[in-house]
Amino acid sequence: MKAIDPFKIDGLTAISFSGGRTSAYMLWRVLQANDGKLPEGVEVCFANTGKEMEETLEFVRDCGSAWNVPIRWVEYRADEAGYALVDFNTASRNGEPFAALIAKRQYLPNPVTRFCTVELKIRAMHKHLKSLGWKDGDGWDQMVGIRADEQRRVSKIRARPSPETVKETMILPLADAGVTKKDVGNFWRAQPFDLKLHNNNNGVTMHGNCDLCFLKGANQVFTLIKEKPSRAIWWAAQEAIGLASKPSGARFRSDRPSYQQMQDYARDQDDMFDEEEAIACFCGD
Repeated sequence: MKAIDPFKIDGLTAISFSGGRTSAYMLWRVLQANDGKLPEGVEVCFANTGKEMEETLEFVRDCGSAWNVPIRWVEYRADEAGYALVDFNTASRNGEPFAALIAKRQYLPNPVTRFCTVELKIRAMHKHLKSLGWKDGDGWDQMVGIRADEQRRVSKIRARPSPETVKETMILPLADAGVTKKDVGNFWRAQPFDLKLHNNNNGVTMHGNCDLCFLKGANQVFTLIKEKPSRAIWWAAQEAIGLASKPSGARFRSDRPSYQQMQDYARDQDDMFDEEEAIACFCGD
């Protein structure tokens, strides 16, 4: 009996492209499994929060161009539509979608209430899909780039409610195919272009997704601030707005120093934290 190719598509499918090497590799495998092109009823979506690295935006653009595949650039909007389609030239680069969401909610997301992922990425993508006529009852597949060596994330997604109780079915073709970060790293080393962010571990980079995402480990965030202190400006400004509007205080995380404190400390210190594991996010790599 012929094995089923997990990258073969046979129905409505939304491909979540985070802008990292792993999800890009997943997209390439999809193209290879489907005669070099996307089948009808497939949308590739990149949700830009405005806090992605410029190198990430360039990489998304380059993947679309090199592989001749349409990638929809989606951004959150605090209006009736709830989202907008942009492109490389018009994409936000100063955190505007993220800041608009925070202003609308009047408080900051945190590890417990991670509404940024839901609103900036998942719901923005869903609104775009629905604009195409996709309905909850259609039961489309949502393809996410999570590898076989990310067992905790795989298990968490597998444990979610059955497809009958949700609008989409989460599918993990990389995990199903046994793809690891070593496979991803080997692939990109053989390509004529790559994500221009430091590859610190076989295709994985600590610079990916939102530049100083609060779900990243404290030492990782601090290292990124030391590397480029200006990265902390937007995050510190959002916390300052929260502190000014809420006497009880407001931060992205209350279990470690503020972004302003980390920026101040980074100017003349070496280490501030012991190693801390990052928290898994829908964004992927």
